[in-house]
Order: sequence, then structure tokens, then C-alpha cells
Amino acid sequence: MLEDRDFQQPRREDDRSHPVQDSRAPTISIPAPDQQMSVGLRLTIYVLPVFFLYIVLNVLLGSFGAPPENSTAYSFLILAQELFLFLSVFLPACMMARLENRSVGSYGLPLQSFLGKHFWQGCAIGVAEITVLVGCLAAFGGYSFGPLHLHGSGMLVWALYWALFFLVVGFFEEFAFRGYLQFTLAEGVGFWPAAWILSLGFGAIHLRNKGEGLVGAVAVAAIGLIFALALKRTGNLWLVVGWHAAFDFGETYLFSVPNSGNVFQGHLSNATLHGPTWLTGGTVGPEGSVFSFITMTAAALFIHKAFPARRPARETSGQAVNSALTS
Repeated sequence: MLEDRDFQQPRREDDRSHPVQDSRAPTISIPAPDQQMSVGLRLTIYVLPVFFLYIVLNVLLGSFGAPPENSTAYSFLILAQELFLFLSVFLPACMMARLENRSVGSYGLPLQSFLGKHFWQGCAIGVAEITVLVGCLAAFGGYSFGPLHLHGSGMLVWALYWALFFLVVGFFEEFAFRGYLQFTLAEGVGFWPAAWILSLGFGAIHLRNKGEGLVGAVAVAAIGLIFALALKRTGNLWLVVGWHAAFDFGETYLFSVPNSGNVFQGHLSNATLHGPTWLTGGTVGPEGSVFSFITMTAAALFIHKAFPARRPARETSGQAVNSALTS
């Protein structure tokens, strides 16, 4: 912005004793709060309450005895735990939005797009990916659906439960690794370096699961990068939240296989995986299969084609001007 002095008229020689009076009020540019704070400081302010809430959660869980994993109480407990984890990363982001003078939707979950088109597109991609993946395992003799494990109303009850559970998981994990941290870290180091750092962390944290392995963690890190691509191309997290939730729902409920090493109750059938680990993924489940990397590559190509890169505003306007001049 040009300063006011650039627009003042030159004074005449005989007016030197009379300073020029400018009736306009001086303009003062006040930087936004996020411009006053460094990226490191903003990340620190965000992470501290996240860790505090995480410690509170562990204290609360420790104060209650762990119920049996095949009990109804356990199912409600893990749902409540995932909901608390989501709030522990989302509420501090709401605080940061106030400090940074922007909408919390800037961090990937704009309310106006809640369960909109991108979300349902993501659900379709997630179901398609896990179906093709398990289909490849079955084609090579590595998967059998088995007899039904649930019957009657139990099928519907558990389907609704897992749909809700993995929706909350999708909210938590996507916002934790591709929400505020991705948005802010990208301002400091760039989008893709930030995506690499957070995706590697996304894969590493899955190693805490009982049946998870190194190959499975690498697969999780890889899908994290693909989710980052979807975020960059769509501009928000709704597609990857739906994708994440639908894929996990397909693994745990529809095809009843281990999910990142976790085996839960309430699965649709008594499915079995049999064959070499490179095929089935072993204790990790289909995510550790060689076919997982093939389906992820196909999914990445689909995102690249279905959601083209958006051109910068300056380039778009420049092309419009050139088009007008040559027409």
C-alpha cells in the first residue's frame, strides 16, 4: 500500500513557512494476531491444551476399571474415548481461531459443508477401496467371508454403532493430523513438508496398536499423504473424513477383518484371512497387504484426476485478461 505522502502536491517556494495541512485522518495498519505470533509460538499455544486434555483423559480412564473387551460397556467406553480425543484437538483449535481472528472452518472443517457432497464422495471412495482390496485378497485365496456372526436386529444395531464410531474416529484422526497442525505448520515450512512430517507421525502412532506392524504403519503414513493430497485439492477435510470412516467401517464391520491390528466385537461375519503375510497383511489386516499399496496408488490417481489442482487467483485473472485482449 502506498503511503499518503506519495499523493501530496508539491509546495510552492513562498509556502515554506506554512506546512501543508492534510485533512485526512492518518491510517494505522494493525497486523492480525496471527501475524504477530510466529508459527512456533502458535503451535506451542495449541499443543499445550491438547496435551493437558489428553492427560485428563488418561487420568479418567485410569480411575475406572477397564471393562472386558467383549462387553457393551467397553463399546461405549471406546466411543466416548474417541469423542473426547476429537474434542481435545478441536476445542483448542477454536481457541486459536479467536486468537488468529479467523473462522475455525479455516482449519479444514467448514460448518457449511457439514456432511455435504465431499463427505459422501469420500464415503463412496472408502467403500470402493476396501471392497477392491478385500476382493483382491479373496481372488488370491487369502480371504473367506465365513458364516454370519450377527443376526436379526443385532446386524442393524452394530452397523449403526460402527458407523457412528468410525465417523468420530475420522473426525479425530483427520483433524489431529491434517487440521490445525497441517494448516499452521504449512505456513512455516510449506504444505508438502508439513504433510510428510504429520503423515509419518500418523503412521508411527499406529504402532501402538496391538497387532500393528512396520508395513502397516508405512501404509498408514502413505494413506496420510494421499489424504493430504485430497485436502489440498478439495480445500477441506470433509472428503477424507468420509473416506476414512467408510474404509474403517468396511474393514471392521462389513468384511470383519483386523483394522490396523485391532480386532473388535460386533463384526458381521466370522471372516478369516489365510495365506502368506504379504497377501493378507497378517495380524495387521488388509492394510498390511501388498494389494493395499496398489489400491492406494489407484485412489491417489483418482483424486489427481477427479479433483484437478486449482490455479492461483492471479494466474486465473491474468488468463482472463489475455483472453479478453485477444478476442
